[in-house]
Amino acid sequence: MPLHATDGGAAVAVLAYAALALVALRLLLSYKSALYALRGLWRWADEWAQAYQYHEVPRFACDGAENPLFRKAAAYVAALPSLEDADAASVLSSASRTNGGFSLQLGPGHTARDAFLGARLAWTNGEADDGRERLVLRVRRHDRTRVLRPYLQHVECIADEMELRRRELRLFANTGVDGATGAPRWASAPFTHPATLDTVAMDPDLKARVRADLENFLKGRAYYHRLGRVWRRSYLLYGPAGTGKSTFAAAMARFLGYDVYDIDLSRAGSDDLRALLLHTTPRSLILVEDLDRYLQGGGDGEARAARVLSFMDGVASCCGEERVMVFTMRGGKDAVDAAVVRPGRLDVHIQFTLCDFEAFKALASNYLGLKDHKLYPQVEEGFHAGARLSPAELGEIMLANRGSPSRALRTVITKLQHVSGAAPARNPSHRRNPSWSGGGQHWEAQSARTSADAAEADEATSAPVGGGVFGKDAPMREFKKLYGLIKIKSRREGAGVVPLEGEAHGPPPPANGHGSGNHDKEW
Repeated sequence: MPLHATDGGAAVAVLAYAALALVALRLLLSYKSALYALRGLWRWADEWAQAYQYHEVPRFACDGAENPLFRKAAAYVAALPSLEDADAASVLSSASRTNGGFSLQLGPGHTARDAFLGARLAWTNGEADDGRERLVLRVRRHDRTRVLRPYLQHVECIADEMELRRRELRLFANTGVDGATGAPRWASAPFTHPATLDTVAMDPDLKARVRADLENFLKGRAYYHRLGRVWRRSYLLYGPAGTGKSTFAAAMARFLGYDVYDIDLSRAGSDDLRALLLHTTPRSLILVEDLDRYLQGGGDGEARAARVLSFMDGVASCCGEERVMVFTMRGGKDAVDAAVVRPGRLDVHIQFTLCDFEAFKALASNYLGLKDHKLYPQVEEGFHAGARLSPAELGEIMLANRGSPSRALRTVITKLQHVSGAAPARNPSHRRNPSWSGGGQHWEAQSARTSADAAEADEATSAPVGGGVFGKDAPMREFKKLYGLIKIKSRREGAGVVPLEGEAHGPPPPANGHGSGNHDKEW
């Protein structure tokens, strides 16, 4: 009997020690660390049960020449999401800040995992017997025939695309013509414009269409070749000055990762403009601003138009692939010959207008970090009354008052009051609505206008009954007269006197109680 008691006590002691050990282990290891250890144990068991084949990618070949595949594989591995979960990684800082300035590289002797076509692969950074750097690709033996060659092609393709996107973009501008050779002279500088499609103030639906169109163009090489068409896309951006056409073109170039050729047609000389295209490179955005001004300039207008048409879609325009051509105009499309803007020469038409309330909110979010504000109703009322400001004007106001969002909004309200009092009322359309028209793609950002009926109602009431701050300015005597009428009416109502229907004390207030500040919304 004592022997059994001794055995039972020993078992209890063992269990107690085991529990204490588990508690200590739980204290030493966090929950995430424990999960990471369990995953590592599972991977080790899975790898031990599988048969793998290893492929070395040395940095240098046997003859001492650098292996291009090593450079591409290293760039590809550095971009793998799993690299952040690797046991060790090297952090590098780059002098160029185009990619955030920092990058990760696989640490020596450690592994980063990847997946492709349902197969699991792994890259390991190691050294060969002679001390030279190498990368080792591990793939399961039964997947090697199906996956290896397509995966290496995938690695090279992604690495090439990353290299093109990470390179420093440049801006080229034609500065005239060489008198001896007749060739265009170009000046270049790094293209560091910070605009992106995410920061541009534009209707979200329209922006999404432009982004999708650019993405389809980037992926459309085989499609264009199958159709027998030049791999090129052209855009027309038109609208008043200060509406963001040049900024949008810069954002397109940043999205595509293309160099920019800013072509001033007035500096191209009187000879054929096709020479400009022959001196541009593929993967470039060709920007021609104020096209309507050039076509309407002095001299022979027909000759200018002929040179422009040959520049836009002549045989010389086919000499380089993967180009995007962007033309801007300050006026409407009706100001130029219809042959210039027809589909095929200008594929996509985008109209840029002055800001409405929706565009204002986008700018306020970008410049001031505002999603909503107590002054927004007054700003919205100003836009509904027909006042419009350009993105450049609003951006300058917000930039100058970025330390005080309330002061910036009050300045915008004052500016809208001034514009509303100086400009005639226009039809509202409350937001920018993308629309399609014509044979080509026509994407418009319609500006808001005030309806003529609302303007006539304002004239009938003479003064804003509802207290709208953006109604028509009334003389002081009109306000005094209105104040006197209100006092007389209140006295009569207090004495139980009901005014006659035809009494000439001015028109009754509107039934909706909003006065002239309530305008119909036209979508």
